[in-house]
Amino acid sequence: MSIPTPHISASAGDFAKTVLLPGDPKRSKFIADNFLSDARLVNDVRGVQGYTGFYNGKRVSVMATGMGQPAIGIYSYELYNFYGVENIIRVGSCGSLLPDLHVRDIVIAQGACTDSNYMAQYRLPGTFCPIGDFGLITRAVAECEKLGVNYKVGNVLSSDCFYPDNGATLDWAKMGVMAVEMESAALYCNAARAGKKALCICTVSDSLVHPEENVDSEQRQNSFTQMMKIALETAE
Repeated sequence: MSIPTPHISASAGDFAKTVLLPGDPKRSKFIADNFLSDARLVNDVRGVQGYTGFYNGKRVSVMATGMGQPAIGIYSYELYNFYGVENIIRVGSCGSLLPDLHVRDIVIAQGACTDSNYMAQYRLPGTFCPIGDFGLITRAVAECEKLGVNYKVGNVLSSDCFYPDNGATLDWAKMGVMAVEMESAALYCNAARAGKKALCICTVSDSLVHPEENVDSEQRQNSFTQMMKIALETAE
């Protein structure tokens, strides 16, 4: 396959070495408008907006993915394998599975458990453990410490089901899994296969332990600025 790809209309060199991937196209635009200088639109296929600009003199791109592992699997694969991207940082939302992890806390996914069949494509004789890049994790933790935010590092669950029929998502908490989201495992698999780097940073948007804690869609789009700043400072 050559570029443009079926899902990205950008030309060679349009993306920076590091790309931030939020799920929401409006969050992509928010990051470009509020954090990047000289940002220009490099992709708008299917309304999935991608921008490249500069953050404190550092060239950075941001592009949306939509929801779910198939979606981030497509975009991250094309970015890694056809556009020469080296680092992808997912900036998303997640649901807390732990009593001491609350709305607006930061989750750094050291590893990503999954109930998905995404990894079956690799035909491995066992169970692969998708993990984030240690260097990016270390940089993100340092930024969290600098900002004084509440954060946790550990396992997340990348689930294919937002509304699981059996309601068993909380069972993962007994193994120390911090939060549930829908993309990281596929991103980490694609990074491993391509020999590239990836990290997932999420803001807790709701809690399965404290259901009274939640934020609405507009707040998710516009107010998770600490996570955005952490990701941008982490970008290489």
